[in-house]
Amino acid sequence: MYSEIARNKQKSWVILVLFIAFVGLVGFGFSEYLGYGPNLTIPVLVGAAIYALVMYFAGSKLSLAVNGAKEIQKADNPRLWRIVENLAITEGLPMPRVFIMDDPAPNAFATGRNPAKAAVCATAGILEIMDDTELEGVFAHELGHVKNYDIRVSMIAFALAAVISLIADILLHTAFFRGNDRENNSSPIFMVLAIVGAILAPLIATLIQLAISRRREYLADATGALATRYPEGLASALEKIEQYGRPLKKQNTSTAHLFFSNPLKKGAVSGLFSTHPPLEERIRRLREMSTHA
Repeated sequence: MYSEIARNKQKSWVILVLFIAFVGLVGFGFSEYLGYGPNLTIPVLVGAAIYALVMYFAGSKLSLAVNGAKEIQKADNPRLWRIVENLAITEGLPMPRVFIMDDPAPNAFATGRNPAKAAVCATAGILEIMDDTELEGVFAHELGHVKNYDIRVSMIAFALAAVISLIADILLHTAFFRGNDRENNSSPIFMVLAIVGAILAPLIATLIQLAISRRREYLADATGALATRYPEGLASALEKIEQYGRPLKKQNTSTAHLFFSNPLKKGAVSGLFSTHPPLEERIRRLREMSTHA
């Protein structure tokens, strides 16, 4: 389990570094196309950093608000509170704020920019179908996200993808208007390449963001299994999600990556653009951890 955690950490940070390099490359291409040389590359990277910082501080409150999560105290749901409290003590983490969503879909999520500002949330559906061992596995996973600072990594990735989409949109409009400008001496081939690049950049950025999200899910699974010393509890919880899972009543793509399992409706390309790895693969990895523990 320790080796699984180490591998996932290394891979997710490599992907994030490549993502930042990709932002710089898109910024450089945008700057070159406008004729500014490399002068706009640094401002693009600074702008991406500022946007990521804003999301870092505001993301937690926004994610709880848009999903209609309501904060509870121990008396409101002693079972959930006790499980979260025991896991926080085991992991050496501060007690997070606890929330419940009134939704029949079995799911959960964690948010917060650091362990001291963390919050965890359960849906009414997951509290209904999980036994205590399974629920413990779910929230060990969620506290794994807190412990590994996954929310920080995910928000940075989300911000970078948004920045690339904005640059691409500006580049498309610029290429369109330049193409209609009779005084424009740019090569038609370069203009076509700029348009193709502007179309592909957001797609590539989204795929990189999804790769980061999926890697952090595997990492949280391994961290949660290590915390409980019982990977089977989490594997059993995932099997119930596979059997009884359903989309949330209130769909929100901007916070989908936070949830324990994919909260969105399945579509034809849901596998490619899902923020979560396949449930069967997560279950398989947990069972392997149980075998080699």
